[in-house]
Amino acid sequence: MTDSAQRPLLFLDVDGPLIPFGAAAQQYPTYRTGEPRKADSNPLLARINPAHGPRLVALPCDLVWATAWMDDANECIAPRIRLPRLPVVMWPEPSEADERDEREGMHWKTRALVDWAAGRSFAWVDDEVTDIDRAWVSVHHRGRALLHRVDPGRGLGDADYVALDEWLRGHGTRSSHGAG
Repeated sequence: MTDSAQRPLLFLDVDGPLIPFGAAAQQYPTYRTGEPRKADSNPLLARINPAHGPRLVALPCDLVWATAWMDDANECIAPRIRLPRLPVVMWPEPSEADERDEREGMHWKTRALVDWAAGRSFAWVDDEVTDIDRAWVSVHHRGRALLHRVDPGRGLGDADYVALDEWLRGHGTRSSHGAG
């Protein structure tokens, strides 16, 4: 087992990967956690499969919220899927470089995630990752990285977990910026 400092990070988005959206509402199963919470006022939270928590914790990485939910992910999402409190990427105020990047098709999270990782290997799970993000990370990140795109209409599924687990377990041996 490697030291925690050597484990790759897994940056996790919420909308799309954990809360699927985009198809007709009746196509999504809903899940009850049995624990009433003030967050239950958001009907989309019922779409989060509680099985995600144990599957995410089983991955050989350090989980980090990388979502616009920010610390609300710890308050509303983590308890539903039995995750511990996770570190949260705090998004900086947009800069001119960020605005230029977005005009050129790069995701607004990309720079901040590379900065947060500080050279450490990471996987990024999001429904908006593009080849532009992959190309930028391959030039600007000195560590290994997997930018894994999840179909927002279905959310994280078995194939996603297999791809993540394989990359995380062999993070030094596979293509670092592969499509997902």
